[in-house]
Amino acid sequence: MAAPPLPPPDPQFVLRGAQSAVHALHFCEGAQGQGRPLLLSGSLRGLVHIWSLQTRRVVATLDGHGGQCVTWLQTLPQGPQLLSQGRDLKLCVWDLAEGRNAVVDSVLLESVGFCRGSVLAGGLQRWMLAVPGRGSDEVQILEMPSKTSVCSLKPEAQARPGMPMCLQLWQADSSPRPLLLAGYEDGSVALWDVSSRKVCSRVACHTEPVMGLDFDSQEARGVSGSAEKTLAVWSLDEQQALQVRGTHVLTNPGIADVKIRPDRRILAAAGWDHRVRVFHWRTMKPLAVLAFHSATVHCVAFAADGLLATGSGDQRISVWSLYPCT
Repeated sequence: MAAPPLPPPDPQFVLRGAQSAVHALHFCEGAQGQGRPLLLSGSLRGLVHIWSLQTRRVVATLDGHGGQCVTWLQTLPQGPQLLSQGRDLKLCVWDLAEGRNAVVDSVLLESVGFCRGSVLAGGLQRWMLAVPGRGSDEVQILEMPSKTSVCSLKPEAQARPGMPMCLQLWQADSSPRPLLLAGYEDGSVALWDVSSRKVCSRVACHTEPVMGLDFDSQEARGVSGSAEKTLAVWSLDEQQALQVRGTHVLTNPGIADVKIRPDRRILAAAGWDHRVRVFHWRTMKPLAVLAFHSATVHCVAFAADGLLATGSGDQRISVWSLYPCT
């Protein structure tokens, strides 16, 4: 007889104190000399909490979004700067050096949608930012920190994909040209060449809006989740054509976020059904269902050492050690 499957593990620990639903998570590597990263969380009430994973307590609270939900957090690799995006139509740039927590710059956004931004770090001083644009179907590309407009990416009139729902800037190792993957309201994923402002390819992945996507640039494979109950896995060929490689049907509809672990072995999907589903990234074999939270799981994040953090409407953040990185 086959051995019964192992029961899913419990969280390594749980962080309480966000005081409202958790909508964004991000690990800040190398921020401490003590070896463990900091964990940043964004809440429905507009606060960013900085957590020590050693003391498991909040070490700083950032209040820059006027009580409006924080939807996205990202640190810049060239220094201790944090980006936070909120429903107040503002993207804040924070200086976290030497214990500071001051807003040093901000970008006013022109879209009230749910779309999170994306960053492509170039040189030490310059970086590229993609955010939803003025038109409901546009994506604005800015060069930072000058806030110079690079271009506005607007689909052709006959395409009608609806609003951009999620964005990922990236650059192939073999090319200096920045590329943008965008998931849209109509369930399609498009690859844009930012320099030429043209869509290289578009593929229909879902019948509902794309809620989250992630891309493995080394394998040229990506994954997206939507309001329906399927994960779509797609690939990009050498002619920059997107192609759906397969779909994985889930038990319940609604994926709020998907993330591939930095070592490209594990995939985590945050579910509206309060669960996080974990898959082997290469084969899409289901590995675990993490059934800890009592409300929608809005966000997931991986640390470089493989730790997984999940944030939920139940105001809790759970931290898991699954299939440790080798």
